[in-house]
Amino acid sequence: MTVALKAKDRRNHPLLAEGLMLFFPAAALYAMLSPLMWVTLFGFALPFARAIPSTQWHAHEMIFGTYGAALAGFLTSAVAEWTDTPPRKGRTLIVLLLLWLPGRIVGLLGIEPLVGLAGLTDVAFLSMLFWFVLAPLLERRSTRHASFAVWACLFVLLEAGIRIAWLVEEFDLAGRLLQTSLYVFLVFFALAVARINIVVINLALDPSGNTTPYRPHPGRQNLAASMVAIFAATALVFPNSQVASYLALAAAAAFFDRLAEWFIGAAVLRTQVLALAGANAFAGGGFLLIGLSGLGAPIAIGSGVHMLAVGSLGLAVTAVFVIAGLRHTGRPLILPRAAHAAIALMACAGLVRVLPELGIGETLIGMHYAVAALLWSSAFGVWFIGFIPLFLKPLRHEGCQ
Repeated sequence: MTVALKAKDRRNHPLLAEGLMLFFPAAALYAMLSPLMWVTLFGFALPFARAIPSTQWHAHEMIFGTYGAALAGFLTSAVAEWTDTPPRKGRTLIVLLLLWLPGRIVGLLGIEPLVGLAGLTDVAFLSMLFWFVLAPLLERRSTRHASFAVWACLFVLLEAGIRIAWLVEEFDLAGRLLQTSLYVFLVFFALAVARINIVVINLALDPSGNTTPYRPHPGRQNLAASMVAIFAATALVFPNSQVASYLALAAAAAFFDRLAEWFIGAAVLRTQVLALAGANAFAGGGFLLIGLSGLGAPIAIGSGVHMLAVGSLGLAVTAVFVIAGLRHTGRPLILPRAAHAAIALMACAGLVRVLPELGIGETLIGMHYAVAALLWSSAFGVWFIGFIPLFLKPLRHEGCQ
């Protein structure tokens, strides 16, 4: 009887109640650890990496490691709300986490002999996540959120493609697939924020939640995501064409246009509102730099890519961790100090990583990699320390989608 009760208690643990309760802390822990080890312990190299460039390992673990876990937490919780189906919980989440974990150990150290094995577990992890998105849509016979299933399926294909490219030493192709994976995350970000922002802005305008004075502009909801998708496909298939550069500028314009949705008066000064606006601004700036670089401007394309990876997605993920972390533990959207600090640190990480390469703060050149990595790790560390007590003692469940 005692053993049975203990097993039941483990299944009912707060961190196993829904996907974000487990995967947001996992993503934060990995985000804290990986840059610190890469910069401070390994000196921008990896102990077992030989043929595969360390920069590609680094990019892969940021995208499929940290952001992959964040995506798993978001989708396993949000899709259940969108479709009014039971959330994934308990042992199912543990299995999903165990599929995610081997790739992180291999990627953290760059263990090349295990590239294939880690690829199998990562593909299994993403395939399981894809099914968790698709199954509720099939159950409800709904196509409203089918785009998330399509993009989740694309992640499976991209991960498989990257691993195969590594195994056959096609590193140029692997690099293009990694960039495409980053752009697909930007599509997810654009689609998700179009939904989250409605709740966040309405609560900023009326904290009581009794009224919903804000209505999003229908034309802006999917425009940025669509432009990123067209750009990503063109850049992958025609890497040397200037057409992709013009499409990058169009994607930048779409993200900058979305900033009009934050013209809501003094309520825009709330940290959670600024964070989502800032993530859009970083996205617009990143695509602007990529477009200008491709058209011959003296700008490294890597500056634009890092503005997207660190600035836009880093800030967006931190904001979602804060917003969903409060709402899904039954707390009002009143940010604790840890939330303000985490968002500020992540914004600084994005700026420090890119601005010195654009001639602003050039004295940091060379050091800016390490400083940005420390700020990035600190942002997730502050969030984890501030929010894990809330996750362990939720008050009640209150969705935010």
